[in-house]
Amino acid sequence: MSDERTVVAVYGGSFNPPHVGHAMVAQWVLWTGRAQAVWLLPVYRHAFEGLHDKVLAPFTDRVRWCTAMATDLGERVRVCTVERDLAPPSYTVLTLEHLSRAHPQHRFRLIIGADSLPHLPKWHRWHDIAARFDPIIVGRQGHPAPDAHPSVDFPNVSSTDVRERLRSGAPVSHLLTAGVATALGDWTG
Repeated sequence: MSDERTVVAVYGGSFNPPHVGHAMVAQWVLWTGRAQAVWLLPVYRHAFEGLHDKVLAPFTDRVRWCTAMATDLGERVRVCTVERDLAPPSYTVLTLEHLSRAHPQHRFRLIIGADSLPHLPKWHRWHDIAARFDPIIVGRQGHPAPDAHPSVDFPNVSSTDVRERLRSGAPVSHLLTAGVATALGDWTG
């Protein structure tokens, strides 16, 4: 019996702000048939909040930036704001379970960067995620995906670099989709 549900890749992250690396990953997932749609899912409140010094831009700004990137990428990429409505902390497994219940017509997969692999033992119920949501592991320069998860290594672009460049007045348009560059306006991180 074949599964006729649409495969949706959930691409969660801070998106503080989203950049061309995020855009490339979303398009690669679609181009290679790993999913029929990508949902950008900005975290409402980071599960590891307080364990690092990163300060997130307001959720509404990050949603606006993700919406601009989704518009640049086309109709198969959209923004999902479900974490705003879920009880904190926003554990990935609980978000994926909620999406599965709310959208039974879809089969969800999780996009995860290879740079996150060392941290998976700290994730809430990682084994359930791996068993139920068929992760799509993507490489990044300096953090290749394991051989069991064929990927390409995407450029080492980070939101941290974008914020640092914005604060110093350095150009960032080459690191952002056109819509995100416009949506950022005069934000300086």
